[in-house]
Amino acid sequence: MHYPRVSLYALLLAAAGIPLYIHLPQFASINLGISLGTIGTVLLAIRLIDLVQDPLIGWAIDRWPKAQSAFALAAALGLAIGFPLLFSLNPGPYVVAHLIATLLLLFLAYSLGSILLYGRSATLALKPEPQSLLTLAAYREGGTLTGVLIAAIAPAAFLALGAGGGGYKAFGYFLGALAILTAVLTIPLWRRPAIVGERLSLQGLTESGALRLLALALVNSLPVSITSTLFLFFVEDRLSLPGLAGPLLLLFFLSAGLSLPLWTRISQAIGTKSTLMISMPLAIAGFMGTAFLPPGSLYGFTAICIAAGAALGADTVLLPAMFSVVLTKAGLKASLAFGIWAFAGKLGLALAAATVMPLLQWNGFLPGQTNSVHALNTLNIAYAVIPCILKLGAFALVLTLRDERPTI
Repeated sequence: MHYPRVSLYALLLAAAGIPLYIHLPQFASINLGISLGTIGTVLLAIRLIDLVQDPLIGWAIDRWPKAQSAFALAAALGLAIGFPLLFSLNPGPYVVAHLIATLLLLFLAYSLGSILLYGRSATLALKPEPQSLLTLAAYREGGTLTGVLIAAIAPAAFLALGAGGGGYKAFGYFLGALAILTAVLTIPLWRRPAIVGERLSLQGLTESGALRLLALALVNSLPVSITSTLFLFFVEDRLSLPGLAGPLLLLFFLSAGLSLPLWTRISQAIGTKSTLMISMPLAIAGFMGTAFLPPGSLYGFTAICIAAGAALGADTVLLPAMFSVVLTKAGLKASLAFGIWAFAGKLGLALAAATVMPLLQWNGFLPGQTNSVHALNTLNIAYAVIPCILKLGAFALVLTLRDERPTI
């Protein structure tokens, strides 16, 4: 039951993360009446807090290795309290302030759980060796993508069952219950003696190759951050496929989840760098194809969701595993390093929210309403063209990575 518990904890974090990155813009703009520009500004401000918060969380986890259980419980409780509060918000004069306070709690809890899970890779793997770390990553990311699937379809499912408010309020209570259940079932995970490395330094990160992977993590997070933020808007407003965003999102993440065993086997055969050199062009091709889809292109976008989801599967399983391997080989403290890693990924989400949403607002885009050709073209550029360029940059960074043996 060890690795399934890892999957369960990862499932919770993913189910908690998706509402913050995908459902929040639509919920806040439609249900709460908050402008896209304000939402982008709020998310950017919270990410600036993460600039200090995430490395400090990683430092604290390394500083008190015997407190793993307490950290895990605190993260779950924060999610259990925060999500019912978030999706119970109503429009009003202080709704932005209430939203900010709730998001601060949720992002703190989410960061704490994520950094603990990833930073303790050497502890949670059955052996602190590359092959075991890759196996751990496969279970962890399998749980992650299962959580993403659940979170992607849950609001629509609750709405179909008769829940009000777009299904979001029921979704919030569901996530709260899931957090409590996960906290109870995963208690044995955090009783394993923690493996803590040497003090982290810029020299150690550079010599191990971890610093280059951090740069890749930041650049690579930008395309998926933008598309995650704009997915619902793109499907419903640009492609004119109302009611299909949920199923398409489900298909995207299902493709990612089903691809995990394949990418794991390929990486074991040819190495992680070579595997990324196969998967990333697949994502680039998906972005290019998306830009030219006419409205109503259900079948074309379905094929792109399958291909892009498979490409995402490679990123999610290989990049964190590569980072864990170089840290473990170098004997460096992993939690602080993954605190920086988490910040890099969330900075990408903040930059996406703070740039593309105000850009859409300035060009007259209004979610769920009739939009001008200019506004829809702006959405098309933001969703497909800009991520394609950024993914090309990430691919260029992959070419600079060290070649690894097939055993990773």
